[in-house]
Amino acid sequence: MILHIIYILLKILCIIVPLLLAVAYFTLAERKILGAIQRRRGPNVIGVFGLLQPLSDGLKLLVKEVVIPSSSNKIIFVFSPALTFFISLLGWAVIPFSKYALLADINFGVLYILAISSLGVYGIIMSGWSSNSKYAFLGALRSTAQMVSYEVSIGFILAILLLSCGTLNLSEMIEAQQNAWFIIPYFPLALLFFISALAETNRHPFDLPEAEAELVSGYNVEYSAVGFALFSLGEYANMLLMSSCTVIFFLGGWLSPFEGLDAFSLISITEFFGAFWFSVKIIFMVILYVWIRAALPRYRYDQLMGLGWKVFLPLSLFYLLVVFFILLSTNSLP
Repeated sequence: MILHIIYILLKILCIIVPLLLAVAYFTLAERKILGAIQRRRGPNVIGVFGLLQPLSDGLKLLVKEVVIPSSSNKIIFVFSPALTFFISLLGWAVIPFSKYALLADINFGVLYILAISSLGVYGIIMSGWSSNSKYAFLGALRSTAQMVSYEVSIGFILAILLLSCGTLNLSEMIEAQQNAWFIIPYFPLALLFFISALAETNRHPFDLPEAEAELVSGYNVEYSAVGFALFSLGEYANMLLMSSCTVIFFLGGWLSPFEGLDAFSLISITEFFGAFWFSVKIIFMVILYVWIRAALPRYRYDQLMGLGWKVFLPLSLFYLLVVFFILLSTNSLP
Protein backbone atom coordinates (compact mmCIF):
# COMPACT_ATOMS: atom_id res chain seq x y z
CA MET A 1 0.00 0.00 0.00
CA ILE A 2 2.77 2.42 0.98
CA LEU A 3 4.79 1.49 -2.11
CA HIS A 4 1.73 2.11 -4.27
CA ILE A 5 1.26 5.59 -2.74
CA ILE A 6 4.95 6.38 -3.30
CA TYR A 7 4.63 5.19 -6.90
CA ILE A 8 1.61 7.46 -7.50
CA LEU A 9 3.43 10.44 -5.91
CA LEU A 10 6.45 9.84 -8.14
CA LYS A 11 4.18 9.77 -11.22
CA ILE A 12 2.60 13.06 -10.11
CA LEU A 13 6.05 14.64 -9.66
CA CYS A 14 7.09 13.38 -13.10
CA ILE A 15 4.20 15.41 -14.54
CA ILE A 16 4.32 18.53 -12.34
CA VAL A 17 8.08 19.23 -12.44
CA PRO A 18 8.42 19.14 -16.26
CA LEU A 19 5.17 21.11 -16.50
CA LEU A 20 6.52 23.89 -14.27
CA LEU A 21 9.72 23.99 -16.32
CA ALA A 22 7.66 24.10 -19.52
CA VAL A 23 5.58 26.98 -18.14
CA ALA A 24 8.72 28.89 -17.15
CA TYR A 25 10.31 28.52 -20.57
CA PHE A 26 7.00 29.18 -22.31
CA THR A 27 7.35 32.74 -21.00
CA LEU A 28 10.89 32.95 -22.38
CA ALA A 29 9.83 31.51 -25.75
CA GLU A 30 6.99 34.02 -25.92
CA ARG A 31 9.31 36.98 -25.31
CA LYS A 32 11.87 35.64 -27.80
CA ILE A 33 9.28 35.03 -30.53
CA LEU A 34 7.64 38.42 -29.95
CA GLY A 35 11.07 40.03 -30.16
CA ALA A 36 11.81 38.28 -33.46
CA ILE A 37 8.42 39.26 -34.93
CA GLN A 38 8.89 42.89 -33.84
CA ARG A 39 12.52 42.91 -35.08
CA ARG A 40 14.11 43.48 -31.68
CA ARG A 41 16.09 41.44 -29.19
CA GLY A 42 14.31 39.43 -26.54
CA PRO A 43 15.87 38.56 -23.14
CA ASN A 44 19.57 37.94 -23.77
CA VAL A 45 21.45 39.07 -20.66
CA ILE A 46 20.87 36.53 -17.88
CA GLY A 47 22.49 33.25 -18.90
CA VAL A 48 23.53 32.14 -22.38
CA PHE A 49 21.03 33.60 -24.87
CA GLY A 50 18.92 34.63 -21.87
CA LEU A 51 18.10 31.02 -20.92
CA LEU A 52 18.15 31.81 -17.18
CA GLN A 53 15.71 34.71 -17.49
CA PRO A 54 12.62 32.71 -16.33
CA LEU A 55 14.46 31.50 -13.23
CA SER A 56 15.56 35.05 -12.49
CA ASP A 57 12.00 36.36 -12.85
CA GLY A 58 10.66 33.61 -10.58
CA LEU A 59 13.28 34.29 -7.92
CA LYS A 60 12.53 38.02 -8.05
CA LEU A 61 8.81 37.42 -7.47
CA LEU A 62 9.50 34.97 -4.63
CA VAL A 63 11.68 37.39 -2.64
CA LYS A 64 9.50 40.47 -3.12
CA GLU A 65 7.29 41.70 -0.30
CA VAL A 66 3.72 40.38 -0.27
CA VAL A 67 1.35 43.36 -0.16
CA ILE A 68 -2.21 42.69 1.04
CA PRO A 69 -4.68 45.60 0.69
CA SER A 70 -6.05 46.70 4.04
CA SER A 71 -9.66 46.73 2.78
CA SER A 72 -9.51 43.26 1.19
CA ASN A 73 -10.92 40.00 2.49
CA LYS A 74 -7.49 38.69 3.42
CA ILE A 75 -8.21 34.95 3.66
CA ILE A 76 -9.88 34.71 0.25
CA PHE A 77 -7.38 37.19 -1.23
CA VAL A 78 -4.46 34.94 -0.29
CA PHE A 79 -6.27 31.68 -1.13
CA SER A 80 -7.42 32.65 -4.65
CA PRO A 81 -4.03 32.50 -6.49
CA ALA A 82 -3.24 29.13 -4.90
CA LEU A 83 -6.66 27.81 -5.97
CA THR A 84 -6.18 29.02 -9.55
CA PHE A 85 -2.73 27.44 -9.74
CA PHE A 86 -3.91 24.15 -8.20
CA ILE A 87 -6.86 23.85 -10.61
CA SER A 88 -4.58 24.52 -13.57
CA LEU A 89 -2.52 21.47 -12.56
CA LEU A 90 -5.47 19.12 -12.00
CA GLY A 91 -6.36 18.87 -15.68
CA TRP A 92 -3.03 17.25 -16.53
CA ALA A 93 -3.95 14.09 -14.60
CA VAL A 94 -5.77 12.61 -17.62
CA ILE A 95 -3.59 13.93 -20.45
CA PRO A 96 -2.00 10.99 -22.35
CA PHE A 97 1.50 12.03 -23.39
CA SER A 98 2.00 8.71 -25.19
CA LYS A 99 0.32 5.32 -25.31
CA TYR A 100 1.56 4.40 -21.84
CA ALA A 101 2.70 7.71 -20.33
CA LEU A 102 -0.30 9.06 -18.44
CA LEU A 103 -1.35 9.35 -14.80
CA ALA A 104 -5.02 8.27 -14.94
CA ASP A 105 -6.66 6.53 -17.89
CA ILE A 106 -10.31 7.20 -17.06
CA ASN A 107 -13.24 6.53 -19.39
CA PHE A 108 -14.72 10.05 -19.00
CA GLY A 109 -11.56 12.08 -19.57
CA VAL A 110 -13.33 14.63 -21.78
CA LEU A 111 -15.92 15.34 -19.06
CA TYR A 112 -13.09 15.65 -16.53
CA ILE A 113 -11.33 18.26 -18.68
CA LEU A 114 -14.58 20.23 -19.08
CA ALA A 115 -15.22 20.12 -15.33
CA ILE A 116 -11.71 21.28 -14.42
CA SER A 117 -11.74 24.11 -16.97
CA SER A 118 -15.06 25.37 -15.59
CA LEU A 119 -13.67 25.34 -12.04
CA GLY A 120 -10.99 27.84 -13.07
CA VAL A 121 -13.62 30.58 -12.93
CA TYR A 122 -13.82 30.37 -9.15
CA GLY A 123 -10.25 31.45 -8.43
CA ILE A 124 -10.65 34.47 -10.71
CA ILE A 125 -14.00 35.66 -9.37
CA MET A 126 -12.81 35.16 -5.78
CA SER A 127 -9.68 37.20 -6.39
CA GLY A 128 -11.62 40.04 -8.02
CA TRP A 129 -14.23 40.17 -5.26
CA SER A 130 -11.82 39.81 -2.33
CA SER A 131 -9.55 42.61 -3.60
CA ASN A 132 -12.32 45.16 -2.87
CA SER A 133 -11.25 47.10 -5.97
CA LYS A 134 -13.60 48.12 -8.74
CA TYR A 135 -10.98 47.44 -11.43
CA ALA A 136 -10.23 43.95 -10.12
CA PHE A 137 -13.96 43.18 -9.75
CA LEU A 138 -14.75 44.36 -13.29
CA GLY A 139 -11.91 42.23 -14.65
CA ALA A 140 -13.18 39.19 -12.73
CA LEU A 141 -16.73 39.69 -14.04
CA ARG A 142 -15.44 40.02 -17.59
CA SER A 143 -13.36 36.87 -17.25
CA THR A 144 -16.21 34.85 -15.76
CA ALA A 145 -18.70 35.86 -18.46
CA GLN A 146 -16.13 35.22 -21.18
CA MET A 147 -15.12 31.76 -19.94
CA VAL A 148 -18.71 30.61 -19.38
CA SER A 149 -19.77 31.86 -22.83
CA TYR A 150 -17.10 29.99 -24.77
CA GLU A 151 -17.39 26.80 -22.72
CA VAL A 152 -20.81 26.28 -24.32
CA SER A 153 -19.44 26.14 -27.87
CA ILE A 154 -16.52 23.96 -26.70
CA GLY A 155 -19.04 21.54 -25.21
CA PHE A 156 -20.93 21.23 -28.52
CA ILE A 157 -17.68 20.71 -30.43
CA LEU A 158 -16.66 17.89 -28.08
CA ALA A 159 -20.14 16.39 -28.45
CA ILE A 160 -19.53 16.16 -32.22
CA LEU A 161 -16.24 14.34 -31.62
CA LEU A 162 -18.03 12.02 -29.19
CA LEU A 163 -20.56 11.14 -31.91
CA SER A 164 -17.69 10.43 -34.32
CA CYS A 165 -15.59 8.11 -32.16
CA GLY A 166 -18.10 6.89 -29.56
CA THR A 167 -15.91 7.39 -26.50
CA LEU A 168 -15.00 9.94 -23.84
CA ASN A 169 -11.63 8.29 -23.19
CA LEU A 170 -8.81 10.53 -24.44
CA SER A 171 -6.51 7.64 -25.40
CA GLU A 172 -9.28 5.98 -27.43
CA MET A 173 -10.03 9.31 -29.14
CA ILE A 174 -6.39 9.46 -30.24
CA GLU A 175 -6.42 5.87 -31.49
CA ALA A 176 -9.60 6.66 -33.48
CA GLN A 177 -7.49 9.10 -35.54
CA GLN A 178 -5.04 6.51 -36.87
CA ASN A 179 -6.49 6.63 -40.38
CA ALA A 180 -7.02 10.42 -40.44
CA TRP A 181 -6.62 13.16 -37.86
CA PHE A 182 -9.89 14.87 -36.99
CA ILE A 183 -8.56 18.20 -38.27
CA ILE A 184 -9.01 16.89 -41.83
CA PRO A 185 -12.78 16.19 -41.80
CA TYR A 186 -13.50 18.71 -39.04
CA PHE A 187 -11.26 21.64 -39.94
CA PRO A 188 -13.99 24.28 -39.25
CA LEU A 189 -14.51 22.70 -35.81
CA ALA A 190 -10.78 22.75 -35.13
CA LEU A 191 -10.74 26.46 -35.97
CA LEU A 192 -13.73 27.13 -33.69
CA PHE A 193 -12.14 25.10 -30.89
CA PHE A 194 -8.83 26.93 -31.14
CA ILE A 195 -10.45 30.38 -31.08
CA SER A 196 -12.66 29.29 -28.16
CA ALA A 197 -9.54 28.08 -26.36
CA LEU A 198 -8.01 31.54 -26.80
CA ALA A 199 -11.09 33.07 -25.16
CA GLU A 200 -11.22 30.38 -22.48
CA THR A 201 -7.65 31.15 -21.38
CA ASN A 202 -8.15 34.95 -21.57
CA ARG A 203 -5.50 35.08 -24.24
CA HIS A 204 -4.91 37.75 -26.88
CA PRO A 205 -6.91 38.94 -28.81
CA PHE A 206 -9.51 38.08 -26.15
CA ASP A 207 -7.53 39.28 -23.10
CA LEU A 208 -10.31 41.68 -22.11
CA PRO A 209 -10.14 40.82 -18.37
CA GLU A 210 -6.58 42.21 -18.33
CA ALA A 211 -7.13 45.15 -20.66
CA GLU A 212 -4.43 47.58 -19.52
CA ALA A 213 -6.11 50.60 -21.10
CA GLU A 214 -9.35 50.23 -19.15
CA LEU A 215 -8.74 47.97 -16.14
CA VAL A 216 -5.02 48.55 -15.40
CA SER A 217 -4.39 44.79 -15.04
CA GLY A 218 -7.76 43.21 -14.43
CA TYR A 219 -8.52 40.78 -11.63
CA ASN A 220 -4.88 40.52 -10.48
CA VAL A 221 -4.25 44.27 -10.22
CA GLU A 222 -3.85 44.15 -6.42
CA TYR A 223 -1.51 41.16 -6.42
CA SER A 224 2.26 41.19 -6.17
CA ALA A 225 5.11 38.78 -5.45
CA VAL A 226 4.01 35.15 -4.96
CA GLY A 227 0.31 35.80 -5.65
CA PHE A 228 1.06 37.37 -9.03
CA ALA A 229 3.49 34.54 -9.83
CA LEU A 230 0.84 31.90 -9.08
CA PHE A 231 -1.70 33.64 -11.32
CA SER A 232 0.89 33.82 -14.11
CA LEU A 233 1.84 30.16 -13.70
CA GLY A 234 -1.82 29.14 -13.71
CA GLU A 235 -2.53 31.15 -16.86
CA TYR A 236 0.36 29.65 -18.82
CA ALA A 237 -0.38 26.13 -17.51
CA ASN A 238 -3.96 26.55 -18.76
CA MET A 239 -2.65 27.61 -22.17
CA LEU A 240 -0.48 24.50 -22.36
CA LEU A 241 -3.46 22.38 -21.23
CA MET A 242 -5.72 23.80 -23.95
CA SER A 243 -2.92 23.32 -26.49
CA SER A 244 -2.62 19.67 -25.46
CA CYS A 245 -6.40 19.27 -25.74
CA THR A 246 -6.29 20.70 -29.27
CA VAL A 247 -3.53 18.23 -30.12
CA ILE A 248 -5.52 15.31 -28.66
CA PHE A 249 -8.86 16.20 -30.26
CA PHE A 250 -7.71 17.29 -33.72
CA LEU A 251 -4.00 16.57 -34.33
CA GLY A 252 -3.78 12.90 -33.46
CA GLY A 253 -2.17 13.22 -30.02
CA TRP A 254 0.95 11.08 -29.86
CA LEU A 255 0.42 9.65 -33.37
CA SER A 256 3.20 10.27 -35.85
CA PRO A 257 2.44 12.32 -38.97
CA PHE A 258 4.32 9.62 -40.89
CA GLU A 259 2.15 6.76 -39.58
CA GLY A 260 1.88 3.94 -42.10
CA LEU A 261 4.77 5.06 -44.33
CA ASP A 262 7.37 2.28 -44.64
CA ALA A 263 10.20 4.77 -45.09
CA PHE A 264 9.50 6.16 -41.64
CA SER A 265 8.66 2.88 -39.91
CA LEU A 266 11.16 3.53 -37.12
CA ILE A 267 9.65 6.94 -36.38
CA SER A 268 6.10 5.57 -36.34
CA ILE A 269 6.62 3.33 -33.28
CA THR A 270 4.23 5.17 -30.99
CA GLU A 271 5.36 3.35 -27.85
CA PHE A 272 8.78 5.02 -28.09
CA PHE A 273 8.23 8.22 -30.04
CA GLY A 274 4.70 9.14 -28.92
CA ALA A 275 5.78 11.67 -26.30
CA PHE A 276 8.17 13.25 -28.81
CA TRP A 277 5.44 13.85 -31.40
CA PHE A 278 3.05 15.04 -28.71
CA SER A 279 5.62 17.61 -27.56
CA VAL A 280 6.34 18.78 -31.12
CA LYS A 281 2.65 19.42 -31.74
CA ILE A 282 2.28 21.33 -28.46
CA ILE A 283 5.30 23.50 -29.40
CA PHE A 284 3.57 24.26 -32.70
CA MET A 285 0.42 25.34 -30.83
CA VAL A 286 2.48 27.52 -28.46
CA ILE A 287 4.09 29.31 -31.41
CA LEU A 288 0.61 29.84 -32.83
CA TYR A 289 -0.55 31.40 -29.53
CA VAL A 290 2.38 33.83 -29.53
CA TRP A 291 2.05 34.67 -33.23
CA ILE A 292 -1.61 35.56 -32.75
CA ARG A 293 -0.69 37.83 -29.85
CA ALA A 294 1.79 39.68 -32.06
CA ALA A 295 -0.43 39.90 -35.14
CA LEU A 296 -3.97 40.70 -33.99
CA PRO A 297 -5.49 43.69 -32.16
CA ARG A 298 -7.68 43.29 -29.08
CA TYR A 299 -11.42 42.79 -29.52
CA ARG A 300 -14.01 45.07 -27.97
CA TYR A 301 -15.94 43.35 -25.22
CA ASP A 302 -19.30 43.50 -27.00
CA GLN A 303 -17.65 42.00 -30.10
CA LEU A 304 -16.20 39.22 -27.97
CA MET A 305 -19.55 38.26 -26.41
CA GLY A 306 -21.38 38.63 -29.71
CA LEU A 307 -18.88 36.31 -31.40
CA GLY A 308 -19.42 33.66 -28.74
CA TRP A 309 -23.23 33.73 -28.54
CA LYS A 310 -24.25 34.86 -32.05
CA VAL A 311 -21.62 33.11 -34.19
CA PHE A 312 -19.84 30.24 -32.44
CA LEU A 313 -22.85 28.82 -30.58
CA PRO A 314 -25.16 28.64 -33.66
CA LEU A 315 -22.33 27.30 -35.84
CA SER A 316 -21.33 24.55 -33.41
CA LEU A 317 -24.99 23.58 -32.84
CA PHE A 318 -25.66 23.49 -36.60
CA TYR A 319 -22.53 21.39 -37.16
CA LEU A 320 -23.67 19.00 -34.40
CA LEU A 321 -27.05 18.48 -36.09
CA VAL A 322 -25.48 18.01 -39.52
CA VAL A 323 -22.97 15.43 -38.27
CA PHE A 324 -25.68 13.61 -36.29
CA PHE A 325 -27.99 13.28 -39.30
CA ILE A 326 -25.14 12.22 -41.60
CA LEU A 327 -24.04 9.49 -39.18
CA LEU A 328 -27.65 8.46 -38.62
CA SER A 329 -28.41 8.22 -42.34
CA THR A 330 -25.29 6.12 -42.98
CA ASN A 331 -25.81 3.88 -39.90
CA SER A 332 -22.43 5.04 -38.61
CA LEU A 333 -23.46 6.11 -35.12
CA PRO A 334 -21.24 4.43 -32.50
